[in-house]
Amino acid sequence: MSFSKSVLTLSILAIVSTSIWAEDTNDQIQKLGTLTFSAHPLEQSNVDFGVVDQTVSSEKLQQVGTTLGEVLKDELGIRSNSFGAGSSRPVIRGQEGARVKVTQNGTETMDVSSLSPDHAVTIDPQLAQNIEVIRGPSTLLYGAGSVGGLINVTDTKIPTQMPENGYEGNVGIRYNTGNDETLANGGLTIGLGSNVALRVEGLTRDANNYIAPNYVVTEDHGDHSHSIPERRVGSTFSNSDNVNIGLSWIGERGFAGISYSNRQDQYGLPGHSHEYESCHLHGDHLHCGDHDDGDDHSDHDDEHAHAESGPWIDLKTERYDFRSELNDPFAGFKKLRVQASYTDYQHDEIEDGTSMTTFNSQGYEGRIELVHNPVAGWEGVLGLQGSQQKLDITGEEAILAPNKTQKYSVFGLEHKQWNDLHFELGARLDHQKIDIDSTQKDFDGNAFSYSGAVNWEFKPNYKLSLVGSHQERLPLAQELYADGGHFATNTYELGNEDLSKEKSNNVELGLHYDDEKLSYHVHLYHNWFDNYIYAKTLDQYKNFRLIEYSQNEAKFYGTEAEVAYQFSPIYKVGVFGDYVRGKIDGDNAPRVPAGRLGTKVNAEFDDHWSGSAEYAHVFKQDDIASYETDTQGYNMVNVGVAYKHPMSGKQEARVFFNANNLLDETVYEHSSFLSTIPQIGRNFVMGVNFTF
Repeated sequence: MSFSKSVLTLSILAIVSTSIWAEDTNDQIQKLGTLTFSAHPLEQSNVDFGVVDQTVSSEKLQQVGTTLGEVLKDELGIRSNSFGAGSSRPVIRGQEGARVKVTQNGTETMDVSSLSPDHAVTIDPQLAQNIEVIRGPSTLLYGAGSVGGLINVTDTKIPTQMPENGYEGNVGIRYNTGNDETLANGGLTIGLGSNVALRVEGLTRDANNYIAPNYVVTEDHGDHSHSIPERRVGSTFSNSDNVNIGLSWIGERGFAGISYSNRQDQYGLPGHSHEYESCHLHGDHLHCGDHDDGDDHSDHDDEHAHAESGPWIDLKTERYDFRSELNDPFAGFKKLRVQASYTDYQHDEIEDGTSMTTFNSQGYEGRIELVHNPVAGWEGVLGLQGSQQKLDITGEEAILAPNKTQKYSVFGLEHKQWNDLHFELGARLDHQKIDIDSTQKDFDGNAFSYSGAVNWEFKPNYKLSLVGSHQERLPLAQELYADGGHFATNTYELGNEDLSKEKSNNVELGLHYDDEKLSYHVHLYHNWFDNYIYAKTLDQYKNFRLIEYSQNEAKFYGTEAEVAYQFSPIYKVGVFGDYVRGKIDGDNAPRVPAGRLGTKVNAEFDDHWSGSAEYAHVFKQDDIASYETDTQGYNMVNVGVAYKHPMSGKQEARVFFNANNLLDETVYEHSSFLSTIPQIGRNFVMGVNFTF
């Protein structure tokens, strides 16, 4: 805590002190040719992809949620599996966890967020340059099995080009009334001579338990219960400190850089209960001890005592990155890209001031990509990737033995334009080996995935797209070896070491139109799974379930659509909607989001003032799995206004004000394991950002 806060303070103070120094050394800094670096090694535009990608810009990231799921939940086809305010992952087209890969500049995060929804994704959206949702064959550059899409977060912690005038940076601060959140972030890139750039950036955040409307806590007292209204949802606080330091050498043909990141989080775990700690396994069913009046009173006292300081996570992670890119490395190739990372991750799950469970993870990853010159009109990239992650869980919820997962991959992506048709082909071969420190058998398997897409611009401004893929996903260690109680999700988990690779055949059809005033796009998709890996409920006691990771046939299908019209130079109005349905062995899949329909208005009043208003109706979800309950629908209204004030040179100040959930609706997320705990109510966010 003290280390990262000190570095953040120094980085913000450095903005003032170094600006004068940078001006003095400006004459010594050579302005190199402009270098363009993007997450996609082919640097394609949206029109080149089989399915248009979604991108969330840094300007929007300054105003939205602080977790990845919250940032993306309003994007078309995406929801959040939020677990309080400290943790959430995106849910894309009904898929979550291992089927929604999250990468950072194309590399794994190497945290443990895919193991459980209460584990945070160790990425700060407010420090990102942008967030991309990648679909189509391009997903196979980074992983397989993400049939709905892949999330890639790009950042600037390793400089890729020399800053103009010798320095550039940003400072921002904001406040949220719904949870008393204060968030400050800042970053500075300075040129050290003619070819070396230094980047220092940091963030600090402090948020209280959030306010939710109509929130009632039910307390059992033997043969009766009490309903007690509460203003704030307990254990939804979240604090975070993050610092990144990067250094690069930048030349005319490319760059090479390193970075160090230190992140520390403390956040609450809402919905925690000790009620099922006595539950244990008897064969293929649960046995749970009786709960007499004395036990109930004990639970009540404990829960009441945790209203302010319930179970929480103390997370610390350090990460080292190396990135390099070289143009025209040798004959026949346009670009060479090399990346490597090491991550040391730990989090403790704290109860009553004592660490009850500890997760330790050490991960390595490296990848090499080569972009080749056109061959018979085909342009493409070939690559190798390897990673290793050691996971050790100790304590109360040590649901699997220490294990080591190694992955090795070969991948390629090719594309070609032929008349009005654009073709894209991708393939990926994965080998995975898992060593488990127990009597269970190790896993060793291969998977081969391939995908193709074609865009047909059959008339000016029109495009028809077709994407097809066969994807194979190898099981996780948790799915193979779990054996223990997991109280965050109220389950006793049983792995299945006989699991085989999951296979899916996927198709998507899209229609796109875009001109100066009118634009629209419609997508229809269908995913067929063989050997779909899921948590099958074997037994249930109240809200506690015995699950076993099993395999069966499954299918997911749905649609997304958006229409926008520029009514005047000021106003642009749009209508949007999405819907997904999931089935496993003929039964409803769990935690599938309900349909959504909405409209939005964006306004650019002049060069300074802008505004937005959005209304969305989320329908009731009653297509539920056997152990779920219906989730009521709700109406969401958000409005915002912003003012930009250009200053000298590149300097600009931006002030914004957003009103979220203006109707103060009670919102339940069906895609969350905590679908009975309401989300934040009406809240107002005010902030200012300064770039220079």
